[in-house]
Amino acid sequence: MKALFRHLLILVLFWVVVPASAQNTAPDALVRNTVDEVIAILKQDDGIKAGDQDRILSLVREKILPHFNFTRMTQLAMGRNWRTATNEQKKELVREFRTLLVRTYSNSLTNYRDEVIEVSPTKVKPEDTRAVVRAQVIQGRGRQPIPIDYSMEKTSDNWKVYDVTISGVSLVTNYRGSFNTQIRDGGVEGLIATLVERNESLKGQ
Repeated sequence: MKALFRHLLILVLFWVVVPASAQNTAPDALVRNTVDEVIAILKQDDGIKAGDQDRILSLVREKILPHFNFTRMTQLAMGRNWRTATNEQKKELVREFRTLLVRTYSNSLTNYRDEVIEVSPTKVKPEDTRAVVRAQVIQGRGRQPIPIDYSMEKTSDNWKVYDVTISGVSLVTNYRGSFNTQIRDGGVEGLIATLVERNESLKGQ
């Protein structure tokens, strides 16, 4: 889990800044065009480099959230348990899971250390509504590249991420195991309480 969180910073690198004009861009081009701009921001923004959490968190909330389908991500992480939750519980779950991921990304963002990111071309037909954008993080001499796959779906206004697979480990599948355990022990309300507690603990980090 810690290794997964460590490499989630790459997800931030791809999605901090996406121009409005890119709404109809192919998913791989959207990622590729964004990388250089995002890395430039990380290198030049003194507040981010100094670890200003308020600045980082604000950046994540403003620039990342529009490009992820958190409802879909939460549904996948819940698995069959999604059907047992009430509408109000579903809203709470999406809100708390989104907060957890945002705070995790914000904390991970300060770990950027000049990694090189390579994005592979993705064949997407005009009628396609789903795509997987494959990338890898080059960490430096003697260290193996980290493969990252972005599962994306086309919505009415843009492509959105609904899962991320890092070194073969799916984000939503990874959470599904812990979610199932928490629901088994304390029900959906128990899971919500756990997420709230976890988010509180991340506030000051």
